[in-house]
Order: sequence, then structure tokens, then C-alpha cells
Amino acid sequence: MSVWQVPSDLLAGSRFTVSPMVETVAALKALINPRTPWQRAWRQPHVDAFQRMLAARPVVRALLPASFYPRWMADFLTIAPALPDPTFASELATVAALPDERIRADLRATRPEPLAAELLADGLTGEVVELLRWVWTHTVEPEWPERERRLRADIVARTAALSTRGWAGVLADLNRDMRWLGEGRLQINDYPDPALSLHRAEQLIFLPAHCPRGWVVWDLPTRFGMVYPARGILVDPTSPAPDGLARLIGANRADILARLESPLSTSHLVALTGLSLGTVSDHLRVLLDAGAVDKRRSGREVLYWRTPLGAALVATGG
Repeated sequence: MSVWQVPSDLLAGSRFTVSPMVETVAALKALINPRTPWQRAWRQPHVDAFQRMLAARPVVRALLPASFYPRWMADFLTIAPALPDPTFASELATVAALPDERIRADLRATRPEPLAAELLADGLTGEVVELLRWVWTHTVEPEWPERERRLRADIVARTAALSTRGWAGVLADLNRDMRWLGEGRLQINDYPDPALSLHRAEQLIFLPAHCPRGWVVWDLPTRFGMVYPARGILVDPTSPAPDGLARLIGANRADILARLESPLSTSHLVALTGLSLGTVSDHLRVLLDAGAVDKRRSGREVLYWRTPLGAALVATGG
């Protein structure tokens, strides 16, 4: 298994953040090799345009199979963001600054076979940049507001759990192969790699993404991070509220309360329930006053989730 030796000060200063580039790489992986039903459904409306783009760009066609190996990908796709709240433009600029030979070195480290002739010409970094820009522009950016809401809702849920479960409990819930081993050791996956000391690191971040399985990001030797699957990737559009709860507090209010197992914004609840913004806001105000939900601001959104009282109401059906 791969283990990071994490100094206590580094863990204490670690944080959760959202990365548009991580979402772009997750989308690229889903376009190439969707592994779950929701990835296949998401890919369907984009795949024809993606194939046409590849047909017009022979270097990108050669680049994709060279960039991915089972459970591994080239390091230029996994650069840890330097800013607290990066934009896609800022993260793409980091990739664009890499020389062609750095891209080729990362490809050779990812797969053992010789590089295709198309990857040996000048301008390779530019092809990587155009690939990432295409995936962002055509698949991620149009749905970014909804994606970002889900990701920030996940972050609120994780940070709220820190107060009751501590880092060991939160880390164990991020990824199936990730766990805190004690004595400063963080298992990040089950690869048979030697332990890596992070004593020179200045940043440790955790990044939720729309993916079935996470990966490591880094910019050696100072920035490290872990991508993990966000909660709420698949949200059932049908009401999860039990009948007894609906009879007690009303069908719409019960529907909203039942959906708040993980934090959601008002606009997200509007999309899920089909209710108007004013109606959702009124129901949330009543649930807040009753102590059944709590709220916290995250960026431009206010997120709501169930309190223990709200959870008990849903669990017992009212």
C-alpha cells in the first residue's frame, strides 16, 4: 500500500477545495472509459462530438492512450492547484507553462512502451492544452454551476463531520482505500509503493469530484492532494420522504427534509422538487425554526442539511 508520512502541522493546515481542472480530468476519464451507469449516461450526449474532435487531432488521438494506465495517469493531468479557489484558466495556465519534454517525460513514466511518433514533434504541450480546453468548454463548463453546488455541499458535510469524527473518521470516508494509520501515516491507496515523507510539503488538500474513484494530485515536493468521489453525484428525482412524515408535516416539507441527508442549496432543492424558489425558502424557514435543519454559507450559496432531530423524523417516518 502507498503511505504518506504527514507532519501534524501539515494535516492541521489542510483544507478542502474545488478544482475545475480536477472536474475536467474526471470528465475526460468518463469520455474515454466510463465505468459506471451514471458515467455512461452522462457521456452519451457528448461522445459524438468528442470522437469528431479526436478525428481532427491525430496528436490528441495518440496522446490519450499514452496518458492513462490501469489506475494511473500522467502527472501533467494531476497537478495540485496552487490557489485556494482556482479557476479553470489559472489551472490551465499551469499546464500550458510545462515544456514539451516534461509532457513526454510524464508519458514515459506512465506507460512503459515507446511513445508514438506523433508525440515526438514540437507543440505537444499545446495539444494537451487544447484537449483540456475542449473537454472543459464542451462538457464541464455548461453544467459547472450545478457541479460546483454538489462539490461545495460535499465540502460542507465533510468539514461539519470534523467536529464529531476528527480527521481519522473523515479521511476513512473519503475513499475506499484511504485511511489514517496513526503515527502520522496516511494510507492513500493500495499500490505497493514505498512510503513518501511530506516533511517538505507546504500544502495538503482534499478535492471532491464527479468520479467513481479518486486519485492523487501533487506538484512535488511542496503540494499534495487527494481527489475523492463527491456525495450526491446521483440524486434520485423522486421523493424519498416516508408517508408518515408527509402526513405529519406536509408532503412538500417532508420531501425537502428527506433530501437533506447531505447539504443542498435552495436552488438545488428547487431543481429536485419542482417547487418554486419562494415555496422552498418558506419550507426551509419553518424547518429551521423547528430545529430540523441547519444552514451554513459556502461561497455564494447557503447550504442546508438535517440536524439530528430532522434525521430522527425521517428515520421514524414522523
